[in-house]
Amino acid sequence: MHIDDLDYHLPESRIAQTPLEPRDAARLLVDHRHSIEHTVVRELPRFFEPGDVMVVNDTRVLPARLHVQRSSGGRVELLLLEALTDDRSRWEAMVKPGGRLKPGETLHDRDGRPAATFDGRSRNDDTFEITLYPSATAGESVDDLLERLGEVPLPPYITARLDEPNRYQTVYARRAASAAAPTAGLHFTPALLAAIESLGVEILRVELIVGRDTFTPISTDDPAQHRMHSEWYSVRPEVLERCLRARRVLAVGTTSVRSLESAATTERLEGRTNLFIRQGYEWKVVDRLMTNFHLPRTTLLLMIDAFVGPRWRHLYDEALAREYRFLSFGDAMLLTR
Repeated sequence: MHIDDLDYHLPESRIAQTPLEPRDAARLLVDHRHSIEHTVVRELPRFFEPGDVMVVNDTRVLPARLHVQRSSGGRVELLLLEALTDDRSRWEAMVKPGGRLKPGETLHDRDGRPAATFDGRSRNDDTFEITLYPSATAGESVDDLLERLGEVPLPPYITARLDEPNRYQTVYARRAASAAAPTAGLHFTPALLAAIESLGVEILRVELIVGRDTFTPISTDDPAQHRMHSEWYSVRPEVLERCLRARRVLAVGTTSVRSLESAATTERLEGRTNLFIRQGYEWKVVDRLMTNFHLPRTTLLLMIDAFVGPRWRHLYDEALAREYRFLSFGDAMLLTR
């Protein structure tokens, strides 16, 4: 495979800038292998059968984008990716302009109070390490500092203002740890979840902390040579056991897929995964996938290619022709492996 095999033309007009209301009003392209059905997300219960389970990633998005400044007054943007210590005081982060800062340099909030220290490059060449400094005099915690200075880090292709930050959170989100939302889950409402459960379908939860690979495109001509960075995941033993006994497993989003397949592949229910799902991967758990439409030339599209094969291109062409909305705030697909 060549990286060009994962390319397609995505007009800017097809990139959704705002979420639909209500959440489950988004369109849903259902792949029946030999035919395509066009419906809406609130109709999802029609596609379940007895013995099915549905798995969601219940991670919550941190207010992980911080705007601080140098002593000289120069502006600096921090995007926190993952905590490096249990107390969450030290972080791996993307920093703009990281190349100009000096290790040990103090960064300040808009009132001139110390907010963080730039510690230099991380173990990954293109990220940095940051130490946060909550205000001791105010009895502030790290979470308090993030709430005071941070904002939800929308993807760079979304330029419209988001008036309701909770609209970039799933309704079932729990522990705040991720730098981006598991966006397929944004379509669910409490009523839709209740309708699915009323059919006898179990809704199971996993956790995968969405990190830097969300922001990292494939940069090699041969996608197999792309370096996958690891992300932290957790799958409770009863969740994996239930999935292995289920008639079919529907994973909501690519992060749920990575969690389940990592647990089954490595036989570790918790830890870091750099599982790279591409052509030739032997699927172990997931039978169906609900996912949004992804950017070209990305590892997410490579996973879709591994899941449904080359017909992904036909599905994307159909979605573009029918003016589906793409990416994080866009519409969704229901795929069968």
